[in-house]
Amino acid sequence: MSDTSNPLIKRAMAVAAGGAVAIAAVLVPAFEGSRLSAYLDPVGIPTICYGHTAGVRVGQVKSQAQCDELLRGDLGIALTTVDRLVKVPMPETRRAALASFVYNAGAGNFASSTMLRKLNAGDPVGACNELPKWVYSKGQILPGLVQRREQERQLCLM
Repeated sequence: MSDTSNPLIKRAMAVAAGGAVAIAAVLVPAFEGSRLSAYLDPVGIPTICYGHTAGVRVGQVKSQAQCDELLRGDLGIALTTVDRLVKVPMPETRRAALASFVYNAGAGNFASSTMLRKLNAGDPVGACNELPKWVYSKGQILPGLVQRREQERQLCLM
C-alpha cells in the first residue's frame, strides 16, 4: 500500500487525478453542450451551463466563466463519488468514463448499479459493458444517451 503522507506520492496522486479530470472535462461538455440561459432538459429538469441542475431556476443566466466553474465543481463531485464507491484500482480513462456517467445519471444510480458491483468484483469488461443499458429517460431511449454511453464504454475499456 502507498504511503499517502509522502509528499512525492501526494504529488504523483494529484497528477494522476488530473488525468481523469482533464479527460472528463473534455467528454462531459461534448455531450452536455453549454447553454448560458437556464432551460428545461428533456425530462423537464431546470438546467444551465454544462448540464448543471442544482438550484437552477428557469430564467437564470450565467457567464461562461461561471459555467466553467460549475463544471469543475460538478466534475470534482462526480470523481469523488467514483473514487469513494469503486474499491479496485482502475486507469484514468475508466475513472473519467465513470465520472461522466455519474455526472449525467447521478451518484445514487451508480451506487446501486450492476456496473459498480461488477467493477468491484473484478470484472471491468462486464462493468463497462453495462454502460449502454443506461440510455432511457422516462421509458424512452434518448439517441444522445446512446451515443454518450457508447463513448463512455469505449473509454472505460481502455
